[in-house]
Amino acid sequence: MDHEALALEMRGLREQVTGITDTAVAAADGLLIAADTADSIDPEGLAALAAAGLGLARRTAQATARGALRQTVTYGSHGCAAFYAVGDTALMIVLGDEGMDVDRLHLATQPALDRIGSILMSKTAEGV
Repeated sequence: MDHEALALEMRGLREQVTGITDTAVAAADGLLIAADTADSIDPEGLAALAAAGLGLARRTAQATARGALRQTVTYGSHGCAAFYAVGDTALMIVLGDEGMDVDRLHLATQPALDRIGSILMSKTAEGV
């Protein structure tokens, strides 16, 4: 897998959206693939929690006939955590501070998700 390409996508997103503090990519089962997080964050634990939360959100979207899940955002008193589906097999996690423009994040994330999906698919094709 091209970890440098994943790191480039995560850094690029930080450059596009002010307020992003941490990013990570994980498999849908919660295994960490790549992370750009502060030392105070456990990226493996974050990946596992995000996968569990995204799984619940996917099931909720299906049970309520809302279609395929695209993203979920959790707001806290010090910022937010956004979780994006990358196809059916992975997810991207973006943490931001109170000043992050979530609407801008959603717009900037869509092309990055497509590129991350392609990077992850190239790993699958290489493994065949």
